[in-house]
Amino acid sequence: MMTTAPAHCSLGVAAYFHETSRNLPCKLESSSVIFRSSGDSLGISLNSSSGASICSKGCVGRLCALPDMGDIFSEKLPTPILDTIETPMHLKNLSHKELKQLADDIRSELSFIRNETQKSVKSSMSVVELTIAIHHVFSAPMDKILWDAGDQTYAHKILTGRRSVMRTLRQKNGISGYTSRSESEFDPFGAGHGCNSISAGLGMAIARDIKGKRERVVAVISNESIMSGQLYEAMSNAGYLDSDMVVILNDSRQSLHSKLEDAPKTPINALSSAFSKLQSSKLFRKFREAAKGLTKKIGKGMYEWAAKVDEYARGMMGPPGSTLFEELGLYYIGPVDGHNIEDLICVLNQVASLDSTGPVLVHVVTTEDKEIREEKQIGISKKYNQDPYDSDPQPSNRFQTYSDWFGEALTMEAQLDKDIMVVLAGSGGMEPSLKLFQDKFPDRVFDVGMAEQHAVTFSAGLSCGGLKPFCIIPSTFLQRAYDQVVHDVDRQKIPVRFVIPSAGLVGSDGPTNAGAFDITFMSCLPNMIVMAPSDEVELANMVATASCIDDRPVCFRYPRGAIVKSNTSVCHGVPIEIGKGRVVVEGKDIALLGYGSMVQNCLRAQSLLSELGIQVTVADARFCKPLDIKLVRQLCENHSFLITVEEGSIGGFGSHVAQFITLDGKLDGSIKWRPIVLPDNYVEQASPMEQLALAGLTGHHIAATALNLLGRTREALLLMC
Repeated sequence: MMTTAPAHCSLGVAAYFHETSRNLPCKLESSSVIFRSSGDSLGISLNSSSGASICSKGCVGRLCALPDMGDIFSEKLPTPILDTIETPMHLKNLSHKELKQLADDIRSELSFIRNETQKSVKSSMSVVELTIAIHHVFSAPMDKILWDAGDQTYAHKILTGRRSVMRTLRQKNGISGYTSRSESEFDPFGAGHGCNSISAGLGMAIARDIKGKRERVVAVISNESIMSGQLYEAMSNAGYLDSDMVVILNDSRQSLHSKLEDAPKTPINALSSAFSKLQSSKLFRKFREAAKGLTKKIGKGMYEWAAKVDEYARGMMGPPGSTLFEELGLYYIGPVDGHNIEDLICVLNQVASLDSTGPVLVHVVTTEDKEIREEKQIGISKKYNQDPYDSDPQPSNRFQTYSDWFGEALTMEAQLDKDIMVVLAGSGGMEPSLKLFQDKFPDRVFDVGMAEQHAVTFSAGLSCGGLKPFCIIPSTFLQRAYDQVVHDVDRQKIPVRFVIPSAGLVGSDGPTNAGAFDITFMSCLPNMIVMAPSDEVELANMVATASCIDDRPVCFRYPRGAIVKSNTSVCHGVPIEIGKGRVVVEGKDIALLGYGSMVQNCLRAQSLLSELGIQVTVADARFCKPLDIKLVRQLCENHSFLITVEEGSIGGFGSHVAQFITLDGKLDGSIKWRPIVLPDNYVEQASPMEQLALAGLTGHHIAATALNLLGRTREALLLMC
């Protein structure tokens, strides 16, 4: 069956058909809806396999949505070369012309994936040619290719047999947004927070040497990871051990400077290209090694003088900072144009062909705003080609988040207190929510990049100087700075205010960026005040509370996602009494003691249980440490059942409650206590609601636990059906 609509039919009708088709009980295997305009320049079809699509001059693609553009349909460009690639081995026999076409095909595929998954692919766009060159020269999985940044690996995933499942990127039961050993043999090591590829690669290189094997090891690092201390520790050790490995620096911001936006651009021209090829050539390397050997025989003074001449000459030809890698013991080659496949293959072939070279660093300069050549040819505006899922655009109709609320609350507090400073680490750039603070107080913000350890001790120094630092580090990244939290802050009782965003489960970012452990590892510290807001009003109050504390460190966490009351405006916070919780709803049958955002799910459980005639008390603990022991005693004395609920691992808030009620003798009486925490496993990527269901932390799960405690197991089962 075929239905044809007139040319004046709007795109909105097509969108209607697309949405309606999702709910049809039968498959549309032989049916389609087609919209045609004059000259066949625009066509929209609907079928069971592809949903609503747009056709323009023979190009077919999936329905997508771009911000501020209404219902727009994207084009799926043909990918003839990519369609022939099943494994990286198929790249070996392609000509340079075909490899260039493959790069365009991959960019087309990435654009398609971006529109399908609504995930940014900007970083992967910048390394398409580099990825192709690496797989053309090296032979994975025998050769080990490691990546620091997961968001740069999508082209790698496409070329290594995962193209057909890229639509499931960062979805439940789909492929990871990072490299994963369990996902593919082409991923020899998992990429999470960056800066681990050289360390892991060096370990693999040493293991190879000890076992007498010959595989090559390639580690790809990025501008973000170049800020990390572990990377320099690894490079220093690699230079000392002198084991063969290749480190590729993907310089997508064209700078080795810490303040990337202020740094001079690294020039890429014919001279730099020729110099890079010369540096990587066998003849030059052999001549250099022979010269080093000759000067050693002449004497130590001559050898040192020749080494300085070599360093100065190479430093003059290379970009600023290039001699740093030489000082660490890595042979520097570059800069190389990261979008010139011929140059990349030439340099990498030379590097791969050398034996006993020691560690080599290849500096590759790329750009993140590459366009697809065919998009220009068919007249697609660059405005439409920009990544709509970058964090820069802030749609006017998006929900206000906890981060937004925190940014405004902190700005209000800073207007009253000139000593408040912000130290930001681990977030990969300035958080959009802190733009307001940065605009008003540009001299009071310190973004140190991927340097969490430095951020903590730097904050301690600011505090010792009489300032009030708010050290903002996402939960998962704070783990890397724990030693500094213990010795540089808590042991010395220095009043640093730790702000822990992205606490708990984080949806599509999965276990890599989940904040599961901060309640546990922060609350075990003797001097640390540990608190968590149940909603955005409490968050503003805790900002004010933290600002007032000047005799010890304090931390508070908040989750990703929308705030509770979307129609409220930010007001100035009111300091909370330290260690003081509150009762939100009073009942008599069972008590739910929630910590942080889980108070909201306790309220949902209370609503479900009230429909079954069960009167529930819901309390907001506010503080994990010091615990409100008066509130806990009250709940135990007035109820027969107590359930603690937190979005954190075993050993956190519930353990502190258990410790107290055990020592206080409450468990010797009639009270029955049950903890609800995150499961003792990593919760994989899914939507936030799916993750909460997997973890057993939804309102229904909490209500079912209460019903089981009350002996009403049948109702508990019915509630979960």
